[in-house]
Amino acid sequence: MPVRVGTRGSRLALAQTGTVIEKIRALGIEAEQKIISTQGDEITAVPLHAIGKQGVFVRALDDAILSGEIDCAVHSMKDIPAIRPSGLVTSAILPRDSPADFLAFSGPVSAVTVIGTSSTRRRAQLLRHDRDLEVKDLRGNVDTRIRKLNEGRYSAIVLAEAGLSRLGIRIPGERLPPEKFVPTPNQGTVAVVSRADPSLMELLSALDHPETRRDVAIERAVMEQVGAGCFTPMGIYCRGGHLIAEVLSLDGKRTERIEKNIGTLDEARVQGNALRARAGDLIADAYHTLGISL
Repeated sequence: MPVRVGTRGSRLALAQTGTVIEKIRALGIEAEQKIISTQGDEITAVPLHAIGKQGVFVRALDDAILSGEIDCAVHSMKDIPAIRPSGLVTSAILPRDSPADFLAFSGPVSAVTVIGTSSTRRRAQLLRHDRDLEVKDLRGNVDTRIRKLNEGRYSAIVLAEAGLSRLGIRIPGERLPPEKFVPTPNQGTVAVVSRADPSLMELLSALDHPETRRDVAIERAVMEQVGAGCFTPMGIYCRGGHLIAEVLSLDGKRTERIEKNIGTLDEARVQGNALRARAGDLIADAYHTLGISL
């Protein structure tokens, strides 16, 4: 019986899942794809923070694994919330692609005045860079966002550089350096979540990249200690143990930032706690402004 691999139906999700299926088949094991619709895909007319809590792109796939409908699921790891259902494990983390954001626009950068993004982090970082910008909400898959840019609804949009690369899309614009525009935790990383079945976990472990797993584990440890959720503007990026983490106000006027070399998860948790203590008022303000209960 083939390994049943669940995925969202977007072109990017299908591309990522196709890569995982190719890797499984390279091990001499058959695999097949099954598309699962998620709440985040079905509701696109409102900002992400208005839909509900973290995991809007993940919960349906989790349920499909636990019910036995699929054996595993492929995710952009940044979409996976910190608190996970019992019985599920992250069996493989693929080598990380670019963690950076990409500002897509045509013409001179001086003509960029209205930028589209649904991310509070990206909005705050852009406003920190240039307070005269207008940042408007933008939802939808990569193709939809690019179409809206080409229609002139925005003078620029922000996309994950890794997603563009995986889709083979070349578009005018510029890379936003992750040291300055610190990405969301685990951006650029693909994860495979499965049942906690030893034989399935052993199979999928052949796809795992230990260096990427270490870096993203540090990012997640910091994220869990900060506890700001996906609504607070927060960037966390670790490469080779070098950690940069920041929390911003929604308007980008204030930032609390740490930059340290991290050797263990305990060290990462200490830094997360320190950042939480310094940024507690920013986190509370974000939740209050967005009308979300802490």
